[in-house]
Amino acid sequence: MPRNAYPEVERQCAEECRAEWRGCCSAVALQQGLGHQMNDTDNPIAVRVHSAIAEIPAAAWDACAGDVNPTVCHTFLNACEESGSAIARTGWTPQHLSLADSQGLPLGVVPLYAKSHSYGEYVFDHGWADALHRAGGRYYPKLLSASPFTPVPGPRLLVRPDAPPEAREHLVAGMIALTQRRRLSSLHVNFAQEPDAQAFRAAGFLQRLGQQFHWSNAGYRDFEDYLAALNARKRKAVKKERREALAPGIEIEVLTGADLQPRHWDAFYEFYLATSDRKWGSAYLNRRFFALIGERMPERVVLIMARRQGRYVAGAFNLLGRDTIYGRNWGSYGEYRFLHFECCYYQAIEFAITHGLQRVEAGAQGPHKIQRGYLPVPTYSMHWIADAGFERAVAQFLQREREMVARNIDGLAEFSPFRREGG
Repeated sequence: MPRNAYPEVERQCAEECRAEWRGCCSAVALQQGLGHQMNDTDNPIAVRVHSAIAEIPAAAWDACAGDVNPTVCHTFLNACEESGSAIARTGWTPQHLSLADSQGLPLGVVPLYAKSHSYGEYVFDHGWADALHRAGGRYYPKLLSASPFTPVPGPRLLVRPDAPPEAREHLVAGMIALTQRRRLSSLHVNFAQEPDAQAFRAAGFLQRLGQQFHWSNAGYRDFEDYLAALNARKRKAVKKERREALAPGIEIEVLTGADLQPRHWDAFYEFYLATSDRKWGSAYLNRRFFALIGERMPERVVLIMARRQGRYVAGAFNLLGRDTIYGRNWGSYGEYRFLHFECCYYQAIEFAITHGLQRVEAGAQGPHKIQRGYLPVPTYSMHWIADAGFERAVAQFLQREREMVARNIDGLAEFSPFRREGG
Protein backbone atom coordinates (compact mmCIF):
# COMPACT_ATOMS: atom_id res chain seq x y z
CA MET A 1 0.00 0.00 0.00
CA PRO A 2 1.37 3.49 -0.77
CA ARG A 3 2.41 5.62 2.17
CA ASN A 4 -0.46 7.48 3.84
CA ALA A 5 -2.95 5.73 1.53
CA TYR A 6 -6.21 4.13 2.59
CA PRO A 7 -8.01 1.23 0.96
CA GLU A 8 -10.87 2.30 -1.26
CA VAL A 9 -13.49 1.31 1.28
CA GLU A 10 -11.79 3.44 3.91
CA ARG A 11 -11.60 6.44 1.57
CA GLN A 12 -15.29 6.13 0.83
CA CYS A 13 -16.13 5.86 4.52
CA ALA A 14 -13.98 8.88 5.33
CA GLU A 15 -15.70 10.94 2.64
CA GLU A 16 -19.11 9.88 3.88
CA CYS A 17 -18.17 10.75 7.46
CA ARG A 18 -16.83 14.15 6.43
CA ALA A 19 -19.97 14.99 4.47
CA GLU A 20 -22.24 13.86 7.27
CA TRP A 21 -20.46 15.97 9.89
CA ARG A 22 -19.88 19.11 7.81
CA GLY A 23 -21.74 21.97 9.45
CA CYS A 24 -24.07 19.76 11.46
CA CYS A 25 -22.76 20.37 14.96
CA SER A 26 -23.25 24.00 15.83
CA ALA A 27 -23.21 25.21 19.40
CA VAL A 28 -26.92 26.03 19.20
CA ALA A 29 -27.85 22.58 17.93
CA LEU A 30 -25.92 20.83 20.68
CA GLN A 31 -27.30 23.10 23.37
CA GLN A 32 -30.82 22.42 22.17
CA GLY A 33 -30.15 18.71 22.31
CA LEU A 34 -28.85 18.93 25.86
CA GLY A 35 -31.83 20.89 27.14
CA HIS A 36 -32.21 21.86 30.77
CA GLN A 37 -29.74 19.24 32.00
CA MET A 38 -26.88 21.54 31.05
CA ASN A 39 -28.38 24.91 31.86
CA ASP A 40 -30.21 26.70 34.60
CA THR A 41 -31.38 30.27 34.75
CA ASP A 42 -28.71 31.36 37.22
CA ASN A 43 -25.64 29.83 35.61
CA PRO A 44 -26.13 28.79 31.98
CA ILE A 45 -23.55 26.34 30.67
CA ALA A 46 -22.67 26.34 26.97
CA VAL A 47 -21.17 23.25 25.35
CA ARG A 48 -19.82 23.87 21.87
CA VAL A 49 -18.40 21.65 19.16
CA HIS A 50 -15.33 22.80 17.23
CA SER A 51 -14.33 21.45 13.83
CA ALA A 52 -10.68 22.37 14.45
CA ILE A 53 -8.67 22.84 17.61
CA ALA A 54 -7.44 26.13 16.13
CA GLU A 55 -10.92 27.53 16.89
CA ILE A 56 -10.02 27.40 20.60
CA PRO A 57 -7.23 29.75 21.73
CA ALA A 58 -4.12 27.84 22.76
CA ALA A 59 -3.92 29.58 26.14
CA ALA A 60 -7.55 28.72 26.91
CA TRP A 61 -7.08 25.06 25.94
CA ASP A 62 -3.84 24.67 27.87
CA ALA A 63 -5.34 26.34 30.95
CA CYS A 64 -7.61 23.29 31.02
CA ALA A 65 -5.08 20.69 29.83
CA GLY A 66 -2.30 21.71 32.23
CA ASP A 67 1.38 20.98 31.69
CA VAL A 68 1.66 17.41 32.96
CA ASN A 69 1.02 15.48 29.73
CA PRO A 70 2.16 16.91 26.36
CA THR A 71 -0.06 14.59 24.29
CA VAL A 72 -3.14 16.68 25.15
CA CYS A 73 -1.56 20.13 24.85
CA HIS A 74 -2.84 22.49 22.16
CA THR A 75 0.43 22.53 20.22
CA PHE A 76 0.61 18.75 19.84
CA LEU A 77 -3.04 18.29 18.84
CA ASN A 78 -2.92 21.27 16.51
CA ALA A 79 0.17 19.83 14.82
CA CYS A 80 -1.79 16.65 14.13
CA GLU A 81 -4.47 18.71 12.39
CA GLU A 82 -2.42 21.44 10.74
CA SER A 83 -0.07 18.89 9.23
CA GLY A 84 -2.99 16.98 7.71
CA SER A 85 -2.26 13.86 9.79
CA ALA A 86 -5.53 13.91 11.80
CA ILE A 87 -8.22 15.42 9.59
CA ALA A 88 -11.42 14.23 7.90
CA ARG A 89 -9.56 12.97 4.83
CA THR A 90 -7.58 10.52 6.98
CA GLY A 91 -10.65 9.46 8.96
CA TRP A 92 -10.15 11.78 11.95
CA THR A 93 -12.80 14.52 11.83
CA PRO A 94 -12.16 16.94 14.73
CA GLN A 95 -15.24 17.50 16.91
CA HIS A 96 -13.63 18.96 20.04
CA LEU A 97 -15.94 20.03 22.85
CA SER A 98 -15.57 23.14 24.95
CA LEU A 99 -17.50 24.04 28.07
CA ALA A 100 -17.95 27.72 28.90
CA ASP A 101 -19.72 29.67 31.63
CA SER A 102 -22.12 32.56 31.13
CA GLN A 103 -19.18 34.89 30.48
CA GLY A 104 -17.87 32.70 27.69
CA LEU A 105 -14.80 31.64 29.65
CA PRO A 106 -13.73 28.03 28.98
CA LEU A 107 -14.08 25.74 31.96
CA GLY A 108 -13.21 22.51 30.20
CA VAL A 109 -12.41 20.93 26.83
CA VAL A 110 -12.37 17.44 25.34
CA PRO A 111 -10.22 16.23 22.42
CA LEU A 112 -12.85 14.49 20.30
CA TYR A 113 -12.99 13.03 16.78
CA ALA A 114 -15.54 11.42 14.51
CA LYS A 115 -13.81 8.30 13.21
CA SER A 116 -14.58 6.48 9.97
CA HIS A 117 -12.27 3.57 10.91
CA SER A 118 -10.37 2.27 13.94
CA TYR A 119 -6.76 2.73 12.82
CA GLY A 120 -4.22 4.67 14.85
CA GLU A 121 -6.03 4.10 18.17
CA TYR A 122 -4.20 1.19 19.87
CA VAL A 123 -7.40 0.02 21.54
CA PHE A 124 -8.74 -2.48 19.08
CA ASP A 125 -12.45 -2.69 18.32
CA HIS A 126 -12.37 -4.03 14.76
CA GLY A 127 -14.15 -7.16 16.00
CA TRP A 128 -16.95 -5.05 17.43
CA ALA A 129 -17.36 -3.24 14.12
CA ASP A 130 -17.47 -6.52 12.21
CA ALA A 131 -20.00 -8.03 14.62
CA LEU A 132 -22.36 -5.07 14.35
CA HIS A 133 -22.03 -5.04 10.55
CA ARG A 134 -22.88 -8.76 10.33
CA ALA A 135 -25.91 -8.10 12.55
CA GLY A 136 -27.14 -5.48 10.09
CA GLY A 137 -25.94 -2.42 12.00
CA ARG A 138 -23.51 0.39 11.23
CA TYR A 139 -20.49 0.97 13.44
CA TYR A 140 -18.87 3.90 11.63
CA PRO A 141 -18.71 6.79 12.08
CA LYS A 142 -18.13 6.64 15.80
CA LEU A 143 -16.92 9.24 18.30
CA LEU A 144 -13.51 8.92 19.93
CA SER A 145 -11.77 10.93 22.64
CA ALA A 146 -8.04 10.29 22.39
CA SER A 147 -4.72 11.76 21.37
CA PRO A 148 -4.31 10.70 17.72
CA PHE A 149 -1.84 7.89 17.03
CA THR A 150 -0.67 8.10 20.65
CA PRO A 151 -1.15 5.21 23.09
CA VAL A 152 -0.42 7.36 26.14
CA PRO A 153 -2.65 7.34 29.24
CA GLY A 154 -3.69 10.86 30.09
CA PRO A 155 -6.57 13.19 30.93
CA ARG A 156 -9.48 13.31 28.50
CA LEU A 157 -11.89 15.59 30.38
CA LEU A 158 -9.62 18.61 30.53
CA VAL A 159 -10.95 21.01 33.16
CA ARG A 160 -9.55 24.24 34.52
CA PRO A 161 -8.32 23.92 38.12
CA ASP A 162 -10.94 26.39 39.35
CA ALA A 163 -13.82 24.78 37.41
CA PRO A 164 -16.84 23.67 39.48
CA PRO A 165 -16.96 19.97 40.45
CA GLU A 166 -19.79 19.28 38.01
CA ALA A 167 -17.72 20.38 34.99
CA ARG A 168 -16.72 16.80 34.19
CA GLU A 169 -20.35 15.70 34.33
CA HIS A 170 -21.31 18.47 31.90
CA LEU A 171 -18.59 17.44 29.47
CA VAL A 172 -19.61 13.78 29.62
CA ALA A 173 -23.25 14.74 29.10
CA GLY A 174 -22.21 16.81 26.09
CA MET A 175 -20.32 13.89 24.58
CA ILE A 176 -23.29 11.55 24.99
CA ALA A 177 -25.73 14.15 23.65
CA LEU A 178 -23.59 14.61 20.56
CA THR A 179 -23.46 10.86 19.99
CA GLN A 180 -27.22 10.54 20.35
CA ARG A 181 -28.00 13.56 18.22
CA ARG A 182 -25.94 12.18 15.34
CA ARG A 183 -27.38 8.68 15.91
CA LEU A 184 -23.90 7.19 16.09
CA SER A 185 -23.23 3.65 17.20
CA SER A 186 -20.83 4.45 20.01
CA LEU A 187 -18.58 6.80 21.93
CA HIS A 188 -15.10 5.73 23.04
CA VAL A 189 -12.49 7.20 25.38
CA ASN A 190 -9.06 5.63 25.00
CA PHE A 191 -6.35 5.52 27.69
CA ALA A 192 -8.42 7.37 30.27
CA GLN A 193 -7.13 8.14 33.76
CA GLU A 194 -8.82 8.74 37.06
CA PRO A 195 -10.80 10.82 37.93
CA ASP A 196 -12.06 10.93 34.34
CA ALA A 197 -12.75 7.20 34.32
CA GLN A 198 -14.87 7.63 37.43
CA ALA A 199 -17.01 10.24 35.68
CA PHE A 200 -17.48 7.96 32.68
CA ARG A 201 -18.40 4.98 34.83
CA ALA A 202 -20.98 7.10 36.64
CA ALA A 203 -22.50 7.93 33.24
CA GLY A 204 -22.90 4.26 32.35
CA PHE A 205 -19.79 3.70 30.23
CA LEU A 206 -18.33 0.21 29.96
CA GLN A 207 -14.73 -0.13 31.09
CA ARG A 208 -12.10 -2.01 29.14
CA LEU A 209 -8.85 -3.18 30.69
CA GLY A 210 -5.60 -3.04 28.75
CA GLN A 211 -1.92 -3.41 29.49
CA GLN A 212 1.30 -1.51 28.93
CA PHE A 213 4.84 -1.67 30.30
CA HIS A 214 6.23 1.25 32.29
CA TRP A 215 9.51 1.87 34.10
CA SER A 216 9.42 3.53 37.52
CA ASN A 217 12.20 5.52 39.13
CA ALA A 218 12.91 4.34 42.66
CA GLY A 219 15.23 7.26 43.33
CA TYR A 220 18.20 5.86 41.41
CA ARG A 221 21.37 7.97 41.46
CA ASP A 222 22.48 6.82 38.01
CA PHE A 223 22.14 3.89 35.61
CA GLU A 224 24.61 1.79 37.59
CA ASP A 225 22.48 2.28 40.67
CA TYR A 226 19.48 1.07 38.69
CA LEU A 227 21.41 -1.98 37.48
CA ALA A 228 22.22 -2.83 41.08
CA ALA A 229 18.49 -3.27 41.69
CA LEU A 230 18.30 -6.07 39.09
CA ASN A 231 19.05 -9.69 39.79
CA ALA A 232 22.50 -10.82 38.71
CA ARG A 233 21.41 -12.62 35.54
CA LYS A 234 19.34 -9.73 34.21
CA ARG A 235 22.00 -7.20 35.19
CA LYS A 236 24.57 -9.13 33.17
CA ALA A 237 22.18 -9.36 30.19
CA VAL A 238 21.52 -5.61 30.16
CA LYS A 239 25.22 -4.81 30.25
CA LYS A 240 25.83 -7.18 27.37
CA GLU A 241 23.03 -5.68 25.29
CA ARG A 242 24.28 -2.14 25.80
CA ARG A 243 27.84 -3.15 24.97
CA GLU A 244 26.89 -5.00 21.79
CA ALA A 245 24.49 -2.27 20.65
CA LEU A 246 27.40 0.16 20.40
CA ALA A 247 29.97 -2.37 19.20
CA PRO A 248 29.67 -1.51 15.46
CA GLY A 249 31.04 1.95 16.25
CA ILE A 250 27.67 3.50 16.95
CA GLU A 251 27.42 6.75 18.91
CA ILE A 252 24.28 8.04 20.65
CA GLU A 253 23.08 11.64 20.64
CA VAL A 254 20.28 12.81 22.95
CA LEU A 255 18.69 15.95 21.51
CA THR A 256 16.10 18.29 22.97
CA GLY A 257 15.20 21.97 22.87
CA ALA A 258 17.47 24.20 20.79
CA ASP A 259 19.70 21.23 19.85
CA LEU A 260 16.99 19.92 17.53
CA GLN A 261 17.65 20.94 13.93
CA PRO A 262 15.79 20.22 10.64
CA ARG A 263 18.52 17.78 9.62
CA HIS A 264 17.74 15.64 12.65
CA TRP A 265 14.05 15.56 11.75
CA ASP A 266 14.88 14.78 8.12
CA ALA A 267 16.91 11.78 9.19
CA PHE A 268 14.42 10.58 11.76
CA TYR A 269 11.49 10.88 9.36
CA GLU A 270 13.24 8.63 6.85
CA PHE A 271 13.74 6.06 9.62
CA TYR A 272 10.08 6.40 10.57
CA LEU A 273 8.92 5.82 6.99
CA ALA A 274 11.26 2.87 6.49
CA THR A 275 10.04 1.18 9.66
CA SER A 276 6.38 1.94 8.87
CA ASP A 277 6.76 0.42 5.42
CA ARG A 278 8.32 -2.73 6.86
CA LYS A 279 5.66 -3.20 9.53
CA TRP A 280 2.30 -2.05 8.23
CA GLY A 281 2.80 -0.22 4.95
CA SER A 282 1.40 3.17 5.92
CA ALA A 283 2.72 6.02 8.07
CA TYR A 284 0.19 7.94 10.15
CA LEU A 285 2.36 11.02 10.66
CA ASN A 286 3.92 13.18 7.93
CA ARG A 287 7.05 15.30 7.78
CA ARG A 288 5.06 18.48 8.39
CA PHE A 289 3.92 17.13 11.77
CA PHE A 290 7.50 16.68 12.97
CA ALA A 291 8.44 20.11 11.64
CA LEU A 292 5.63 21.74 13.60
CA ILE A 293 6.42 20.14 16.94
CA GLY A 294 10.12 20.73 16.37
CA GLU A 295 9.42 24.43 15.87
CA ARG A 296 6.71 24.93 18.48
CA MET A 297 7.44 22.55 21.36
CA PRO A 298 11.13 21.53 21.11
CA GLU A 299 11.53 21.64 24.89
CA ARG A 300 8.98 18.82 25.15
CA VAL A 301 10.73 16.59 22.63
CA VAL A 302 13.56 14.14 23.33
CA LEU A 303 15.05 12.73 20.14
CA ILE A 304 17.58 9.94 20.62
CA MET A 305 19.68 9.44 17.50
CA ALA A 306 22.21 6.72 16.69
CA ARG A 307 25.09 7.60 14.38
CA ARG A 308 27.68 5.39 12.66
CA GLN A 309 30.64 6.71 10.72
CA GLY A 310 29.11 10.19 10.70
CA ARG A 311 25.74 9.01 9.35
CA TYR A 312 22.52 8.66 11.31
CA VAL A 313 21.21 5.09 11.17
CA ALA A 314 18.39 5.00 13.76
CA GLY A 315 16.37 7.15 16.11
CA ALA A 316 13.72 7.17 18.83
CA PHE A 317 11.20 9.98 19.25
CA ASN A 318 9.97 10.75 22.78
CA LEU A 319 7.73 13.37 24.35
CA LEU A 320 8.61 14.92 27.69
CA GLY A 321 6.03 15.55 30.39
CA ARG A 322 6.40 17.09 33.82
CA ASP A 323 7.48 13.83 35.47
CA THR A 324 7.39 11.26 32.63
CA ILE A 325 9.11 10.62 29.32
CA TYR A 326 6.80 9.01 26.76
CA GLY A 327 8.27 6.74 24.11
CA ARG A 328 6.52 7.36 20.80
CA ASN A 329 8.21 6.22 17.58
CA TRP A 330 11.27 4.26 16.54
CA GLY A 331 12.90 3.91 13.14
CA SER A 332 16.10 2.60 11.62
CA TYR A 333 17.97 1.86 8.43
CA GLY A 334 18.95 -1.77 8.52
CA GLU A 335 19.16 -4.15 11.44
CA TYR A 336 21.52 -3.46 14.33
CA ARG A 337 21.60 -5.95 17.16
CA PHE A 338 20.14 -4.53 20.41
CA LEU A 339 20.12 -0.95 19.07
CA HIS A 340 16.34 -0.69 19.47
CA PHE A 341 16.70 -1.60 23.16
CA GLU A 342 19.50 0.91 23.64
CA CYS A 343 17.72 3.85 22.02
CA CYS A 344 14.17 3.20 23.15
CA TYR A 345 14.60 1.70 26.63
CA TYR A 346 18.03 2.21 28.17
CA GLN A 347 18.62 5.75 26.93
CA ALA A 348 15.11 6.70 28.12
CA ILE A 349 15.89 5.29 31.56
CA GLU A 350 19.16 7.23 31.70
CA PHE A 351 17.38 10.42 30.69
CA ALA A 352 14.71 9.89 33.34
CA ILE A 353 17.27 9.30 36.09
CA THR A 354 19.40 12.27 35.06
CA HIS A 355 16.42 14.64 34.97
CA GLY A 356 14.63 13.30 38.05
CA LEU A 357 11.62 11.95 36.17
CA GLN A 358 9.34 9.40 37.82
CA ARG A 359 8.42 7.19 34.87
CA VAL A 360 9.21 6.03 31.38
CA GLU A 361 6.11 4.97 29.45
CA ALA A 362 7.29 2.95 26.49
CA GLY A 363 4.04 2.81 24.50
CA ALA A 364 2.01 -0.14 23.28
CA GLN A 365 2.81 -3.85 23.27
CA GLY A 366 6.05 -5.55 24.22
CA PRO A 367 6.39 -8.21 26.95
CA HIS A 368 10.08 -8.21 25.99
CA LYS A 369 10.31 -4.92 27.91
CA ILE A 370 9.91 -6.73 31.25
CA GLN A 371 13.46 -8.08 31.44
CA ARG A 372 14.68 -4.52 30.81
CA GLY A 373 12.85 -3.14 33.84
CA TYR A 374 9.51 -2.12 32.32
CA LEU A 375 6.77 -3.80 34.35
CA PRO A 376 3.15 -4.49 33.32
CA VAL A 377 0.57 -1.89 34.35
CA PRO A 378 -3.16 -1.68 33.61
CA THR A 379 -4.61 0.85 31.19
CA TYR A 380 -8.27 1.76 30.78
CA SER A 381 -10.63 2.76 28.01
CA MET A 382 -14.29 3.67 28.39
CA HIS A 383 -17.10 2.86 25.96
CA TRP A 384 -20.69 4.07 25.55
CA ILE A 385 -22.82 1.93 23.22
CA ALA A 386 -26.10 3.30 21.88
CA ASP A 387 -27.89 0.02 21.07
CA ALA A 388 -28.94 -1.86 24.23
CA GLY A 389 -28.55 -5.32 22.70
CA PHE A 390 -25.13 -4.56 21.28
CA GLU A 391 -24.11 -3.01 24.60
CA ARG A 392 -25.01 -6.23 26.44
CA ALA A 393 -22.91 -8.27 24.04
CA VAL A 394 -19.93 -5.92 24.40
CA ALA A 395 -20.32 -5.88 28.20
CA GLN A 396 -20.17 -9.68 28.32
CA PHE A 397 -17.07 -9.69 26.15
CA LEU A 398 -15.38 -7.03 28.28
CA GLN A 399 -16.08 -8.95 31.47
CA ARG A 400 -14.26 -12.00 30.11
CA GLU A 401 -11.49 -9.89 28.63
CA ARG A 402 -10.89 -8.00 31.90
CA GLU A 403 -10.46 -11.26 33.77
CA MET A 404 -8.00 -12.53 31.16
CA VAL A 405 -5.96 -9.30 31.05
CA ALA A 406 -5.83 -9.08 34.86
CA ARG A 407 -4.51 -12.65 35.05
CA ASN A 408 -1.98 -11.84 32.34
CA ILE A 409 -0.71 -8.77 34.22
CA ASP A 410 -0.33 -10.78 37.41
CA GLY A 411 1.44 -13.57 35.55
CA LEU A 412 3.85 -11.29 33.73
CA ALA A 413 4.74 -9.51 36.96
CA GLU A 414 6.30 -12.76 38.15
CA PHE A 415 9.01 -12.28 35.52
CA SER A 416 10.21 -9.03 37.06
CA PRO A 417 14.00 -8.66 36.68
CA PHE A 418 14.37 -6.92 40.03
CA ARG A 419 16.03 -8.58 42.98
CA ARG A 420 13.59 -10.08 45.40
CA GLU A 421 13.62 -9.30 49.10
CA GLY A 422 16.65 -10.95 50.62
CA GLY A 423 17.96 -11.97 47.19
